[in-house]
Amino acid sequence: MVSANREMVVYCFDTLVAHYNSEDAAPPAFDEGQHALRDRRFPPIQAKELPYLECTVSILTDYETANNYLDWEVGKHGIIIEFTDEFNTRRSATYLPEVPAHEGWTKVEAIDSLMRKAGFNGHITESLRKRIKLTRYQSTLFTMHYSDYVSYIKATRGAAPSTVGVKIGSH
Repeated sequence: MVSANREMVVYCFDTLVAHYNSEDAAPPAFDEGQHALRDRRFPPIQAKELPYLECTVSILTDYETANNYLDWEVGKHGIIIEFTDEFNTRRSATYLPEVPAHEGWTKVEAIDSLMRKAGFNGHITESLRKRIKLTRYQSTLFTMHYSDYVSYIKATRGAAPSTVGVKIGSH
């Protein structure tokens, strides 16, 4: 099984540093998984924000089809829901394992929130919840702050990364 690790988080920061220096990122030191530089849900990260960043890599594993919409554990499983609303619109959304626990939600509150995240604005009924196809999964996480990344790069590559417009230690 692939687990999130330091090299994956370092690659995330390497990719950002290369982007701000108008360079190509070196290939990752791992073979597994995929990465993305852009996430359209959020505004682009500015170079000046780099010293304040913390990066977490989540590797999703152990996908299982659940027996029903309640067949999962808060804090252990991430969930993907799929359903068709009353207008025959297919909808889907997911939460990582840590989201419902962080929000303090019950299973039903998490499901209802996920239905809203999927774009459903109608009345949520038990009948609708029972039509949900739920896939549960688990994840491994690795988190690193930018300052730890800088220390790691100094120790392993001999020099701190430099980024145009960013002063190391300016935070």
